[in-house]
This record gives sequence, C-alpha cells and structure tokens, in this order.
Amino acid sequence: MPVYPGAIQERFLSGRAERGLQPGKRGTALYSLTRIFRLEYIQSVESVFNIIAEPNRRAILSLLVSSEQSVGELERQLRMPQPAVSKHLRVLRDAGFVEATVDAQRRVYRLRPEPLQEVDEWLAPFRRFWSAHVDALERHLDRMDEAARPKKKARRKK
Repeated sequence: MPVYPGAIQERFLSGRAERGLQPGKRGTALYSLTRIFRLEYIQSVESVFNIIAEPNRRAILSLLVSSEQSVGELERQLRMPQPAVSKHLRVLRDAGFVEATVDAQRRVYRLRPEPLQEVDEWLAPFRRFWSAHVDALERHLDRMDEAARPKKKARRKK
C-alpha cells in the first residue's frame, strides 16, 4: 500500500474502511482509488512547491516563523508595496500556509506549520539518501587526508 503524508493518507485509509476493504487486499476499485489519491497527492505537492517557489512568499514565511506580524510590518521589512504583500498573503492564506486574525483595523498573520510538515515528510527519503552519501564522502575524504599526511619517523635514542 502506498504511503502518503498527512491528511491524504488518512483519507486513503478511511476510504478503504468505508468500502469494507482490508489493508493489503487489492481490487480493481482499490487500484483506481489508489491512482486517484496518488494523482491528488502529486497535485497537492506540486501546488505547495509552486507556492513556495516564489521568493517573496518564502521571505514572508521566513518572517512569520519568528512571530505574528501585520501586513504593515511585513511591508516595512520586505520593502514591498502593500498591495503586493497582500497579494502574496492571500495566496499563502488560500493554500493554508498562514492564517489571519483581525485586531482592530489590521490583520495579523501567523504561520500554520501543517503544509510545511507535508513538504518535510515528502523530503525525508531524499534527506536520508543524501545523508548516507555525504557520510560516505566524509569517510573517503578522511582516509585521503590520513594518507596524504607525512608520517613522522621514530627517533632512536642513543
């Protein structure tokens, strides 16, 4: 059975239970469902990457990591016009990356970690892959460094 991050996996498993299917049992309907969920998962990951690919949105997310901020505060820190900041915040809010609360006459935005956790889950296998390769490279470089060091000759006592 495929493993998908977060809510997608839960929807997949609950859909199987509703149809009376047991884990590990495959049927034609299940295969079709699996393909649908795989497509939905790919589209959701692609849309997440499309959203965070934009540098200004990444800058906004970076600022919101430390604390909640108003549109005006973000505008001053990013040196961007207010309409541009609002446009990016709307995209981030619609995608679920941020949420807004109204405080008198201003909106205060804060980061929602769930979409970023899905990206982190998606990146985990790649991180493990590269970690193993970087560790092997480090061991190889250590061996090369040891081989290149001049060996000291032992002195004889008279």
